[in-house]
Amino acid sequence: MRDPLILPVLCVAAGILTSHIFDFSLRESAFPILAFILFAILATNWLRKTCLILTIFFTGALTESLHRPPPAPTIDASSKEIMLLEGCVVDPSVFSPSREQFTLELDPGARARVSMNLDDTPPQRLNYGQRVEIEARIRPPHNYNNPGSFDYALYLAREKIFWTAVMARQTSARILPGRCGSRFQAAIFALRTAAVDRIEKLYPGDTYNTGMMEAILIGEKSKLEKVWTENFRRTGTYHTLVIAGFHVTILAACLLFLLRICALDEIPALAITCAAAWLYALVSGCNAPAVRAAAGFTLYAIARFFFRRGRVLNLLAAVALIYLLFDPSQLFDPAFQLSFLCVAAIGAFVAPLLHATSTPFARALKNPSVIEADPRLPPRSAQFRIELRLISETLGASWLLTPIALFLRAAIFAYELAVISTVIQIALALPMAEYFHRVSFSGFSSNLIVTPLMGALVPVGFLAIFTGWHWTASLASAMLALSARVVNWHAGLEPNWRIADPPLLLALAFLASLILLAIFIRKKVLLYPSLAAALALFILLIWQPSKPAAPHTLELTAIDVGQGDSLLVLFPNGAKMLIDGGGQLSYGTRPRRASLDTGEDVVSPYLWSQGIRRLDIVVATHAHEDHTGGLPAILENFHPRELWVGANPLPSLLQNAARLSIPVLRQHEEPAFDFSGARIEILSPPRNFAPLKSGNNDSLAFRIQFGSRSFLLTGDMEKPMEGRLLSEHADLQADVLKVGHHGSKTSTIQPFLDAVSPSIALISDGLGNSFGHPHKDVLARLRDRHTAVLRTDLDGLITVRTDGQRLTMDTAQWSKGSDLFGPIWNLDLIQ
Repeated sequence: MRDPLILPVLCVAAGILTSHIFDFSLRESAFPILAFILFAILATNWLRKTCLILTIFFTGALTESLHRPPPAPTIDASSKEIMLLEGCVVDPSVFSPSREQFTLELDPGARARVSMNLDDTPPQRLNYGQRVEIEARIRPPHNYNNPGSFDYALYLAREKIFWTAVMARQTSARILPGRCGSRFQAAIFALRTAAVDRIEKLYPGDTYNTGMMEAILIGEKSKLEKVWTENFRRTGTYHTLVIAGFHVTILAACLLFLLRICALDEIPALAITCAAAWLYALVSGCNAPAVRAAAGFTLYAIARFFFRRGRVLNLLAAVALIYLLFDPSQLFDPAFQLSFLCVAAIGAFVAPLLHATSTPFARALKNPSVIEADPRLPPRSAQFRIELRLISETLGASWLLTPIALFLRAAIFAYELAVISTVIQIALALPMAEYFHRVSFSGFSSNLIVTPLMGALVPVGFLAIFTGWHWTASLASAMLALSARVVNWHAGLEPNWRIADPPLLLALAFLASLILLAIFIRKKVLLYPSLAAALALFILLIWQPSKPAAPHTLELTAIDVGQGDSLLVLFPNGAKMLIDGGGQLSYGTRPRRASLDTGEDVVSPYLWSQGIRRLDIVVATHAHEDHTGGLPAILENFHPRELWVGANPLPSLLQNAARLSIPVLRQHEEPAFDFSGARIEILSPPRNFAPLKSGNNDSLAFRIQFGSRSFLLTGDMEKPMEGRLLSEHADLQADVLKVGHHGSKTSTIQPFLDAVSPSIALISDGLGNSFGHPHKDVLARLRDRHTAVLRTDLDGLITVRTDGQRLTMDTAQWSKGSDLFGPIWNLDLIQ
């Protein structure tokens, strides 16, 4: 077998996946290993091989069982109680977003992510290894409990972070005597700090170049603005901005080249380069792709030491095997999957394709005037060299041979980059659609320009850091600016649409087509049919239609967006309406850069998980941030046919709608009208309502009726508007009430509740929110009426359905690891 490690790594991965799904115990994993080893000793031929394969499979299962995380540690304290915490700073404040956070290790393996309030106090720079004491409120991290949501708690748990803490106002960390942590880590963080300081000195006052260079060169993303990187994401070139194997490869190649021209032998040069690669991986924050690249380069160096030719797929399998045996949870990490699928695609598809097309000509173009080299080349390469010499001699200018060879080498290089870019875009289409809901078409060409430019920027940028030369910093800045221009131009050509979660059968069929193509491309049989099948499924993956809603059913879903509102309504005849998009309220004198876009990172993933690609109507009930903050991303991602707004709509939202050519309908009180198999009656705001400033009573409120059942959706409507409805509308009865203003005491007065007489009440609020929502008086009134209360803070996503007669409801409680793919996204791509 040409790549003998591929089968073992696939067996280990299958064992890890199986144990993850079926929760194998240690005994269930270990006993089969002993049994199959015994069978392998006694068996012969194919039976022995089968036993060995099963032994490796259960080794993967045993590894997953052994590395299953223990129960999270707990602290007996409420989220409103201020505690005195003492511990070791293991992630300095200088490397956290906006320099407002640091990580505190309270006990070995038990850490807290601490936020400092900068409204009242200046930033405090804390370094690795300092022992500190702080006053803070502490709580376990909480997920958004929606299908398809990012498992933030599990992401932090992998970093041994089990709490988030907020320091008390007008307090700072008290530095305690003594040091903690390891001296080695302290030295690594010192190097990283020195690199950050040098970049800031090279680009004084230039926030764009400082933030981008820190991210590109050392993986420090705290200063990155999302607007700077959005077009890199859209064009599939974001990988050049985050520390990955690409950066390690570029730096290793440059260092190896310098060592070789300094007449250092190959093995010592490889050893020094390996050490440098590992140092860079550590200084860049132990970024997983960089560590994997350093490990792969180390295995390559070992192979060269034993005079073995490294094979891409075999080296890849060896690195994956080591990683999975030491940390089986990596199998479910998108960054791990994308890294290995990218290299696997190069080894499985690109290498044989280039070998059959450009490689013979590339070999021929090396020193084409040296006739003595012809016999040592394959016939095809030798013939091409002879033809080039004949052309130059026929033209009577033998000196043209070298320029022609250089031009052809450049053309072949461009062709090979195009092949690599195209193959990678297609091979990674499935995980890109599954995790990020993007497949970039402009990436086919933008990568041809941006990847070499950014590859050249990396050594130039490090030269600037080491030397402090401003001209090298300016050159790196010019390369970055040119790359950004190329990316922005391509982003203008990129269609502005996203991809819903692919159906399981389509995903499996596409994956199977790629595996068959990888087999047939080497065996050179059934190549064209397998290629056609892979391309057809690739197109279907991109252009899959929206999943139809359940017919003759009205469905209302309260999406868990924390302290905010977002409701999805699916109508009996298939129309889709989203009411509000959640958002994050901000207070204080210092504007904070949000690290989370609720529309992009919370609401959109749920809609995509339901197979929704297009919305018919988006409703902005009123202009408060916890309702409209996520709507710009919703408009971009789902291109609704109409945007409904009430009184005092947010001007920036109207501008976004105009830019996207989305018609805006200003709605107000009007009689019931038919819509997609149901009837909608808009109750508020009144026609002549013109408040001086935006407020909760601006809310667009309406009732949806289907058959004998109805839903009343009130936004943040408060007592004055509830009183007006009581005086002006005889019939307010509804089976389902979306409780106004998150259950605040300013809404849901007793007479209004008596008039509505709901069977089910939905409250959208955040867990442990600082507003005290829902208020105990509101809950008491609902309880007295024997109304079933469902809350997003306790129940997660809530769905109520009706066929016009019966009502059914369910909730989506989050269960860590319940998703087959364990939806853990790469933070580098969310920043």
